[in-house]
Amino acid sequence: MNTNSNISQEQLEAVERYINGTMADAELKTFTAKLDTDSEFRTQVNDIKTLLTGIEEQSLKEQLDEFHKDIKKQSSNKGSAKVRYLQFRKLVAAAAIIMALGSFWFFNQNPNERLYSKYFTPDPGLPTTMSNSTNFEFYDAMVNYKQGDYKTAIKKWQRLSANTPNNDTLNYFLGVAHLANKNEHVAIEFLEKSVQNDNFSLIDDAYYYLGLSYLKEGDAELAKTYFKKSSVEHSQALISELED
Repeated sequence: MNTNSNISQEQLEAVERYINGTMADAELKTFTAKLDTDSEFRTQVNDIKTLLTGIEEQSLKEQLDEFHKDIKKQSSNKGSAKVRYLQFRKLVAAAAIIMALGSFWFFNQNPNERLYSKYFTPDPGLPTTMSNSTNFEFYDAMVNYKQGDYKTAIKKWQRLSANTPNNDTLNYFLGVAHLANKNEHVAIEFLEKSVQNDNFSLIDDAYYYLGLSYLKEGDAELAKTYFKKSSVEHSQALISELED
């Protein structure tokens, strides 16, 4: 985990390679894997993207300004280059402040929240074929869920849940949607229902997200109880970190 609150030249160049598609295969594989598993790293990458975008926009603006000016003296050109350099430095400084604030927030979280931020990613959801008209509403909500529109997905699934309150799959996805929507207390209610059936096909995932929900609420012991019941890959890693 990178504890440096400044943006290094190496970070800038790595993200620029990623954006431009010039990363070597090995580096790209490591980079994307870290994006998927490390929320702090994703935040840093997004901040650097913002920085680079700002630099590009500023550079374009200056080029357009220069195009409309009749600059005849070499000294004026040197002055313009100096302005571009100063603007770049300002953007780097601004990004460093953003990164510092982000790092301050991250490292001032309690250990449970840091672990949650490190390991939580929403369930990817089910394929949305919608071939069966009787399940259209469920898969219509799944489309919203996979697009990150958790509020709309929850609203649609809750209508279905009113008629089938004991449906394991509905309870599971309502739980993970509420968790993704930063409402772990309600998520626990639905996920607890989904693990009542030992034959539920997604029970390992349900135990994992139930553990994360309790971890977010600050109950590390109960979180470990559910992680121990789950065969999801990260469960063992979480148990190890909680027991350190």
